[in-house]
Amino acid sequence: MYVEWRRRHRGGLRQIQESSVPLYQATELFRVYCSNVIPGLLQTPGYAHAMLAAFGAFHGASNDTDEAVEARMARSRVLYEGSHRFAILVEESVLYARIADAETTAGQLGHLLAVMSLPSVSLGVIPRSAPRRMWTLEAFNIFDDNRVFIELLSAAVTVTAPHEVALYVRGFGELAESAVYGAQARALITAAIDAPA
Repeated sequence: MYVEWRRRHRGGLRQIQESSVPLYQATELFRVYCSNVIPGLLQTPGYAHAMLAAFGAFHGASNDTDEAVEARMARSRVLYEGSHRFAILVEESVLYARIADAETTAGQLGHLLAVMSLPSVSLGVIPRSAPRRMWTLEAFNIFDDNRVFIELLSAAVTVTAPHEVALYVRGFGELAESAVYGAQARALITAAIDAPA
């Protein structure tokens, strides 16, 4: 299903965040790949505010950024509840993208370091220097093995056809092999925190 953002945000940015809560609560295994920003599940309120304000301004959405941030933070509680598991991949360049001011960005990267320690979270960073078996793709979320949500500039795409979902699962596996984890991922995040603004 292809739904333009302008259609999705008719009810406001908060409504977009709240509409996915049942899916998030029902999903056991989240696989998230982000090539451009910190994934929504891992965002701090300050970073989310900068992201959602920019998104809303670009797409001409209603000005309910504060409410949308609150809803995004509520949705992110899934990280700490139940038996959900999270496999999350980001490109190293995401660590350097200045979506927000330097202080907010440093806080966001510090939050990544904290979230990495959760037993349910596997956070991989794909180094810029990593040999690539897969090229950089659009951001996507895989919910169990049932659904893929893809974010395009103009629209959100939901894929449920089993053969297409399987293709994204395979692509995620390829990307995961290029990533570093644990101490190596922490070193890349720390380097980004220490980099000049």
